[in-house]
Amino acid sequence: MFIGAIADDLTGATDLALMLARGGLRVTQLVGLPDADFQAGDAQAVVVSLKTRTIAADEAVAQSVAAAKTLLAQGAEQLFFKYCSTFDSTDRGNIGPVIDALMTLCGTSHTIACPAFPANGRTVYRGHLFVGDELLSDSSMRDHPLTPMRDANLVRVLARQSVTRVSLVANDVLTRGADALKARFDELDGIAIVDAITDEDLKTIGEACRGMKLITGGSGLAIGLPRNFVEDAELAPLPETMNAPPGRCAILAGSCSTMTRRQVEFAEKAEVPTLPISAMAIASGEIVPEHAVEFVLAQGENETPVVYSSATPEAVRVAQDALGREKAGEIVETFMAEVASALCRRAVSRLIVAGGETSGAISAALGLKALKIGPEIAPGVPWTLADGPAGPLALALKSGNFGNEDFFLKAWEHLQ
Repeated sequence: MFIGAIADDLTGATDLALMLARGGLRVTQLVGLPDADFQAGDAQAVVVSLKTRTIAADEAVAQSVAAAKTLLAQGAEQLFFKYCSTFDSTDRGNIGPVIDALMTLCGTSHTIACPAFPANGRTVYRGHLFVGDELLSDSSMRDHPLTPMRDANLVRVLARQSVTRVSLVANDVLTRGADALKARFDELDGIAIVDAITDEDLKTIGEACRGMKLITGGSGLAIGLPRNFVEDAELAPLPETMNAPPGRCAILAGSCSTMTRRQVEFAEKAEVPTLPISAMAIASGEIVPEHAVEFVLAQGENETPVVYSSATPEAVRVAQDALGREKAGEIVETFMAEVASALCRRAVSRLIVAGGETSGAISAALGLKALKIGPEIAPGVPWTLADGPAGPLALALKSGNFGNEDFFLKAWEHLQ
């Protein structure tokens, strides 16, 4: 195994697995910690999907280290800790504490942190993270219900949550090429935020990471990694469509991101059947999972109904004030997981899930162990094939802000 990756949420893991597969590597994606008897087989990259982004930091560290030990035992030459391209975290972590622990495990004194994903508008310049034309702190991420990002300076952000020294490797070093960049990396003591504006920058960074024990960043960083291990590695065209199991379709949207809300609105304007839910309605018993299940199954067999909890920042704050920040999120995740479990045991075999936390909760409820990567729907979002509770399941796990407005309509075109 060349690359052993640990992702802090399921959608991010799928995104990374897609990138590595496009780079020509044989990839296995696991859901949750590997079983004790896990064998990597002929996989050149293994991506472990955890749900550690917003849990207690010590638990995130424990799970990440456990996954890393398994990957190293299976021969991983390089560890990759993958987190969101918007650096989702708080001053308590969990990015910093996990990096600290993995550095200790690997016995390395230095690593890099580069969340850039230019294809989705995430770039880093002079250590500041941009979302499109906006600083991270000016984007919709400033109002994220679990990890509000109010500072775009990643050196400051990471320094507040790590015990390791944090520095910057800026664009002027990057422009001198991979050899100069690698020399700079070799001189590092601690963690370096690395600038990246284009895919070419990421390829240069990837080349400079040759031989590093541990790297950290977003899935975009994977663009330049395969060639470090396979000389003739080239971007491999993925199939445009996938044979999917017959059955009903459904969409479960738990993300409150701006893009997911726009995708729901677009679907409603296209007269797609939709059912809004809220943490407050769930907590009061006004709506229960069976109501959502009945709503989906009451639609025509060719419909693609949407059950969504996507709400405005103001509505999210009201729920959090009433129920508590973590409780409000957990209520919705549990609800969506129960809905998905019931639907997939009855009639649904084609499912789209929006939101990393929601995707993790649903995958756990369905008992998924591994995902096979299929065609790319949008940058960072593939269809996957899994063994569901009632048979094969076509599953698309979408990070909240990924995809265009028409994602909920266009995604189905990639299934046969």
